Amino acid sequence: MDKQQDILHVQGLRTSFFTDNGIVPAVDHIDFTIHKGEVLGIVGESGCGKSVTSLSIMGLLPQAGRIVDGEILFQGESLTKATEKRMRSIRGNEIAMIFQEPMTSLNPLFKIGNQLTEAIHTHQSCSKEKARKRSVEMLELVGLPRAEQLLNDYPHQLSGGMRQRVMIAMSMICEPQLLIADEPTTALDVTIQKQILQLMKELNKKLHTSIMMITHDLGVVAEVCDRVVVMYAGKIVEEAPVRTIFKHALHPYTKGLLASVPDIRSKKDRLQSIPGNVPKPGSIDKGCRFAERCEHAMERCFTEDPPLYKAEENQQVRCFLYDTEAKEESHETTTP
Repeated sequence: MDKQQDILHVQGLRTSFFTDNGIVPAVDHIDFTIHKGEVLGIVGESGCGKSVTSLSIMGLLPQAGRIVDGEILFQGESLTKATEKRMRSIRGNEIAMIFQEPMTSLNPLFKIGNQLTEAIHTHQSCSKEKARKRSVEMLELVGLPRAEQLLNDYPHQLSGGMRQRVMIAMSMICEPQLLIADEPTTALDVTIQKQILQLMKELNKKLHTSIMMITHDLGVVAEVCDRVVVMYAGKIVEEAPVRTIFKHALHPYTKGLLASVPDIRSKKDRLQSIPGNVPKPGSIDKGCRFAERCEHAMERCFTEDPPLYKAEENQQVRCFLYDTEAKEESHETTTP
């Protein structure tokens, strides 16, 4: 696997919502890269900007949303400058997306076969017979039984897990370079979750599709991701390989997330949680956005916005605890 080839590069992305009550910043100067064949996890609580980031990439922001700064490069091509016609040719063909709830993405009025073949005809020129054959192959690839008969079924005739597999088949039918999965297992029970995650890993290996996995579930991250980006209140607070995050997390927020995961080996009466609440977008205009909830907060945390510090190899963290220059200056002034 060529880890050096970049599929997606997001640089300085700022996305805001223009409402009657003013401008609400949802994503604030974020940078990350997804390599060819890599599975990148985007983790954080609800409202941290994960889904807005994915919609910005896809060019599917609601009417009030707008990219106000930054660049999104897909295989070197600017998506922020692309026309709507160009974005339509990219969506579903070169970049595909799986949403949380398949029933909102599958049209209840059309048979599964019609919806799969439409995805092919939109982006590729081929006969009806070839499109139908390809649809059957994809349904079999995602592990669905009696694929031929399923083409004649309506979405309501399938279980939640089957509908999600159909959605994955639909998103992969044109063999996209990048698959964005927004909480793809949230509405499913645990056994189906495991099957869907296993399926996505297999597709990643077979087709070398890069995956951007958006989730709040660290179990999902541990299961499928190579690298993790942790978001909080519209900013990236930590980035590292998945093993590094679980063994040596640095940011107080990341540590809090990991400590909040229930451990069946522990006999604690209470689950650990992070005190306080996620701030409303735009409510903090200076300082670290996690400062109010952080037990390590210093005076400068409330007045200065920390940059991303390079902590270890392949690990970045947005926290003044890792400001080595400040520590060295403090040591010099206190040394007699």
